[in-house]
Amino acid sequence: MMAFFGLLYLLPIAWSLAVGDGAVMDFVLAAAINAGAGLAVALVTRRFRRELKPRDGFLLVTLSWVLMSGSAAIPLMIALPDLSFTDAYFESMSGLTTTGSTVLNRLDDLPQSINLWRCTLHWIGGIGIIVLAVAVLPLLGVGGMQLYKAETPGPVKDEKLTPRITETAKALWLTYLAITVAGIIALRVAGMNWFDAICHCFSAIGLGGFSTHDASVGFFESFAVELVLIVIMVVAALNFSRHFLAFRSMSFKPYATDSEGKAVLIVLGGSVALVSALLWIDGTYPTMGEGFRHSMFNVVSIATTTGFVTEDYEKWPAFLPVWLLYLSCITCSTGSTGGGIKMFRTLLLIRQARRELKLLVHPSAVLPIRIGGQAIPERVVYSVLAFIFLYFGAVLVLTFAQLATGLDLVSSFSAVVGSINNVGPGLGAVGPSTNFSALNNTQTWICTIAMLVGRLEIFSVLVLFTGHFWRK
Repeated sequence: MMAFFGLLYLLPIAWSLAVGDGAVMDFVLAAAINAGAGLAVALVTRRFRRELKPRDGFLLVTLSWVLMSGSAAIPLMIALPDLSFTDAYFESMSGLTTTGSTVLNRLDDLPQSINLWRCTLHWIGGIGIIVLAVAVLPLLGVGGMQLYKAETPGPVKDEKLTPRITETAKALWLTYLAITVAGIIALRVAGMNWFDAICHCFSAIGLGGFSTHDASVGFFESFAVELVLIVIMVVAALNFSRHFLAFRSMSFKPYATDSEGKAVLIVLGGSVALVSALLWIDGTYPTMGEGFRHSMFNVVSIATTTGFVTEDYEKWPAFLPVWLLYLSCITCSTGSTGGGIKMFRTLLLIRQARRELKLLVHPSAVLPIRIGGQAIPERVVYSVLAFIFLYFGAVLVLTFAQLATGLDLVSSFSAVVGSINNVGPGLGAVGPSTNFSALNNTQTWICTIAMLVGRLEIFSVLVLFTGHFWRK
């Protein structure tokens, strides 16, 4: 996997050669270090072979994200000598986890290949480097299912689109690639140059937030660009299994039966209407049309955990920035490239609450929870309840950790929520008009941990710290 990851450097190397931005040797050196280290480890350990077990999947996934983030930081440290290891690691972790938080300033002046690398990390991390490895490295063989189930979030992990796991991973990646190509072309037609179109599509499809400009998408001041990005973000926030089934059947029927996807669209539509109405009542913008435009883009961007901005929404009425932060917790579908609790778990919690209220009146009733017409096993219900507890527990612990460093309450809480939901911008010192460069090293590492825990959906990381995981 490390050696394969080194091949990904060919994209920024080729781009650097094409535009002559002077960073080509930085990426060549980084690729050599990464590929060399990977091949050396493979060579030393080649005589140790056994079948991967489920617990191996969790360990390999977590360690891979930790290691690949360190690897991805190498070209940043070489090309930007003033960048500390802490900040470089944070930047690469933010890229691979599709968080989009950045500590870099003057993005417009960076070599193009550096910005392309940052956005490529979003694209790779969007659907998961482990699923990619399973798709192209059949050497993992029978262990592929363990890796796929450890990497893929939510209940979708048990949904096999094809008989073989490698074929499933390939199908997801081909779907992902097709949507990416269509998005790049659409952004180019909308007015972006090819470089910006590639970078912003990579970020949007991965629901990350890296941009090539300090002003983010607001730099373009283009309604057409915003509309295209909205479509890409909404598509990426839905279950990619549905996209594959729709492509294969050339029909919209898979979407019609997706109750989770319908809930996502209802939440997005309702929130856009709510925010637009409040902005109009408050008189934030001179016309209702301008308010609707900015509310539509920023609501979709933050709710889908992308993190692009066109306006400093922290200057909106106080209710709205907090509402956007809340939306980032619940909106994305399982099987999407987004973060947060996911809409499936939200729907299940609502139905569980309704069931408990009914059982108070009819204690002997048998009331299975159904989503999309299908009964949800009780084990899944208990798993979701445990996940929600651990999610809020992680937010609480990490927020207190930030407060202990001296960071104010609003910045501490929003930085943790933005990181664990992989959305990027928070409020206060890490709001949409600033970035995470204001944090000290300790605060930066806390956010880095939050990004990893959120991207791997808590269980995959915390299980490594339990005693029974290590017992034979």
